Amino acid sequence: MNTISLKLEGSKIIEPVVHGDHRGFFMESYNEKLMNDNHFDYTFIQDNQSLSVETGVIRGLHYQLDPKAQTKLIRVISGAIYDVILDIRKSSPTFGQWVGVILSEHNRRQLLVPKGFAHGFCTLVPNTQVLYKVDEYYSPENDRGILWNDPALGIDWPTSHAVLSEKDQKHPTLAEADINFD
Repeated sequence: MNTISLKLEGSKIIEPVVHGDHRGFFMESYNEKLMNDNHFDYTFIQDNQSLSVETGVIRGLHYQLDPKAQTKLIRVISGAIYDVILDIRKSSPTFGQWVGVILSEHNRRQLLVPKGFAHGFCTLVPNTQVLYKVDEYYSPENDRGILWNDPALGIDWPTSHAVLSEKDQKHPTLAEADINFD
């Protein structure tokens, strides 16, 4: 397993070891011992999967407030996404900054998103399936979001025709958002 630290503290790309031959490939998509050996001491308790039928589907930017905040481990099992994380830890030197990475069925990369980040993605191809682990259950009363196209953030989404849920269209800007991460 190879890990790549991103500019936002605590966030990482994980590249699993892939064993390929004429039949295809095999990889361990998650190995608790390897994660612990690399100082990722999370206990994931739930797997979530989404299917986005169209190109340009944007889901996010989502997070849960403490004490129900979630660490996420995200990967794409079919298709490709432009995955965005936004630092919403108020005392962080990178508060309000974002990073975007491409995750796909071909690069097999995974993105570790610690608590204190908002997360969203844009599908790059039709019929994209995203699978992610979380270390806390969904909590409707702690569920929050930030407007995907907040002009103050300047996220360069790779679509000219965003397909959004009604809920994601109505999130507040970062300046207006309910955030309790220090």
